[in-house]
Amino acid sequence: MRDHLPNSTAATPATNACHRQTCAVLIVGGGPAGIAAAVTASAAGLATVLIDEGLAPGGQIWRGSTVTSPGTAGYWLRALTASSVTVLSRGRVVAHPEPGTVMCETPDGPLVITYRRAVLCPGARELFLPFPGWTLPGVSGAGGLQALMKGGLPVADKRVVIAGTGPLLLAVARSLGQAGARIELLADQAPAAQVRRFALSLWRHPGKALQALTLAPQALRLQHDTWVLRAEGGQHLEQVVITRRGRQETIACDYLACGFGLIPNTELPALFGCRIDQGRVVVDDLLRSSRQDVLCAGEVLGIGGVDAALIEGRLAGHVAAEQITQAGALLRARAGIRAFAELIERGFALRPELKQLAAPDVLLCRCEDVTAGAVAACHSWREARLLTRCGMGTCQGRICGAAARFLHGWNSTTARPPLQPTSLDHLRLPQPDQSVLQETHP
Repeated sequence: MRDHLPNSTAATPATNACHRQTCAVLIVGGGPAGIAAAVTASAAGLATVLIDEGLAPGGQIWRGSTVTSPGTAGYWLRALTASSVTVLSRGRVVAHPEPGTVMCETPDGPLVITYRRAVLCPGARELFLPFPGWTLPGVSGAGGLQALMKGGLPVADKRVVIAGTGPLLLAVARSLGQAGARIELLADQAPAAQVRRFALSLWRHPGKALQALTLAPQALRLQHDTWVLRAEGGQHLEQVVITRRGRQETIACDYLACGFGLIPNTELPALFGCRIDQGRVVVDDLLRSSRQDVLCAGEVLGIGGVDAALIEGRLAGHVAAEQITQAGALLRARAGIRAFAELIERGFALRPELKQLAAPDVLLCRCEDVTAGAVAACHSWREARLLTRCGMGTCQGRICGAAARFLHGWNSTTARPPLQPTSLDHLRLPQPDQSVLQETHP
């Protein structure tokens, strides 16, 4: 009989002492992929730990959802609650000192987790591209403004411009509109003909076509071949200047939500030693990375949405449990979902004109106040970091590094511990504490 972990970790003193925990499968990331992987591995009888930075499982896409929520989110959150998975919310991995071991930061202090297999589901983040005025208060990512609204930011009667590319813009427009925001412009940089080809291909994916119908009212308002040239204002955003099919136009607004698509969070897999190529983790058909004991699932393999995340989470959970037959049964469904993701990637590819927005005096690295011109004088991401300190601030290049990859084609993924700023207490590797091990792994 395989060992199980309890639903909650053993109580630990409110001190800075470092504690240990042991599990068969460690899941990092509590979005749809992580939840599906954890539930699947736990159902196979494996002691499973899920660690996530959020206040509660759900990730960005299911932020605010609970076990009483309708639909897919509620179903999986109920399944997680009913399972034997140990959930560590408000926790994050900061270092991977040796195979099978991670060092974590938790509300109860430092924690070292040892595992046999890990499933990494770090998700994705928005791609920010620099343009004049992009650091003004009132300018945010499209998903970022949506998250702020869910967190209590009042948007009723606020004038909002939503610009960038991809279906996320439509979803953001719908949610902001339902909250009472006045959408002044909904703009997509993708050429109209390119988007029409994407729309005509939806007949091959009937489920996605039905989902698209729910966003049809927003799609009818969408302006193609349109993007932001600059944001203007004093202490706060006042207006944006856009180009629409070659003509400039100024639009007064309170918020500008820019979404140039999503990019995988590859920093964690890189820390584990997984091979990264073209901005995503390289895995085999069964989601096994270049590291034998590490699997990856969800957006870190390429942006695929909730459906891909759930399929891949289940697949990874089965593989972690060595249930290869059950995993194989999911391969065809995954292939279809990933084919759709490739359609989106081609249909909403970023146009080269967006690179021209980063004028030499525009900030590229907001943490260290490094301009795009200073970075353009360098020949690599490493050189830019050494000579200008670009990417060496609090975000550790997560924003400016991705922009530099788009502007210059540089590989900006770094894998140096700590993964995020942390205290020295969280980087000390303690000797095994037998009493704690007995509590957490009977």
